Amino acid sequence: MSRKFSTVAAGRWLITALVAGFFALPIAYLVSVSFKTKDDTLSGGFLPSTITFDNWPHAFNSVPLVTFIANSVASSVLAGILTLAITLPAVYATLRLGVGGKWLPQVALSSYMAPPVVALIPLFYLLKQIGLINSVAGLVLVYGCINVPVAFWLLTPFLRRVPIDIEHAAALDGAGPLRILWSIVLPLVLPGIVATLIIVVILAYNEFLLASTFAFGDATRTLTVGISLFQGDRLVNFGQMAAASLTGIAPVYLIALFMQRHLVSGLAHGGVK
Repeated sequence: MSRKFSTVAAGRWLITALVAGFFALPIAYLVSVSFKTKDDTLSGGFLPSTITFDNWPHAFNSVPLVTFIANSVASSVLAGILTLAITLPAVYATLRLGVGGKWLPQVALSSYMAPPVVALIPLFYLLKQIGLINSVAGLVLVYGCINVPVAFWLLTPFLRRVPIDIEHAAALDGAGPLRILWSIVLPLVLPGIVATLIIVVILAYNEFLLASTFAFGDATRTLTVGISLFQGDRLVNFGQMAAASLTGIAPVYLIALFMQRHLVSGLAHGGVK
């Protein structure tokens, strides 16, 4: 029995190691490339034959990398807050007040199926008309709206789980819909709100197409656009690009590290009936 148990445990450890290695290998290769010379990078080897530290300072000197990261963090976090500010009342109104019937959730989700390139030209002229083109505020507005379908889909199960009797009791005491949403529903679905916020922030942080179209100055570019600047006409600075990518990964990694408990508990809370 003990031998069988040890074999099962060893198998689990092996599977865990393989899965961990699968996800860690790209990061490890990125670290390796950041310490390679240009010629060494083109050789295709995993480990650098000659270690160089020049890529790291050159990555920060070639482009305003810190500004790009700050723009990405600011636009994604503020956009996530805006997404929740729009989505939470919308989900509550749909589920509890019957606004939109059954077609509103379907329309909200189906709008996310269209490729983003379809909306590039309309959004560009819209931002230009309101004076938010080439600005972080414009990215916040765009990201905050385009991630509403995702947040709508994620928040719906959480609000469905809130006991309707609690809301009826509050309504009998004279509480209106906004008071019920703020004082009763919001605390009960807080794990789901945090999990949804993390997901939409990461989606906005990693976005490239819209950022490359609506933010084209060094003061407003995001990290994803800034990394593409390391690609020259004939030669790509892979080492500097790897160093910049590792630096840009840090904020997302810290969010995942410190908020993973809230993310896992929130998604589990919404998935368990």
